[in-house]
Amino acid sequence: MDLRGIDEAITNFFVVCHGTSTTHVGSLSQNLRAEVKEEQGSIPMGNSGHDTGQWIVLDYFDIVVHIFLEETRSLYLLEELWSDATRIPIDKDFSVTAIENNYE
Repeated sequence: MDLRGIDEAITNFFVVCHGTSTTHVGSLSQNLRAEVKEEQGSIPMGNSGHDTGQWIVLDYFDIVVHIFLEETRSLYLLEELWSDATRIPIDKDFSVTAIENNYE
């Protein structure tokens, strides 16, 4: 989600996704952290939610990643809360570089 046009936004982009179990959510988080560190040399400035695996947040300053358990995502409806944000479709070839190149 592109939040740059929203004055109240705390970041430029949200990535919102979900897993089907707490193990899956934790695995998505671990893999994302490893790939971003390898590809971009970045580690999150903040992260939370690993203890329960219901909703993990990885804060990369300009990009905040929300990894939900599927049921938790349905409960909080983050996309509706930020409905004035521009949605960016993500496919299997998604990368941070793709955001930087296409949405500057």
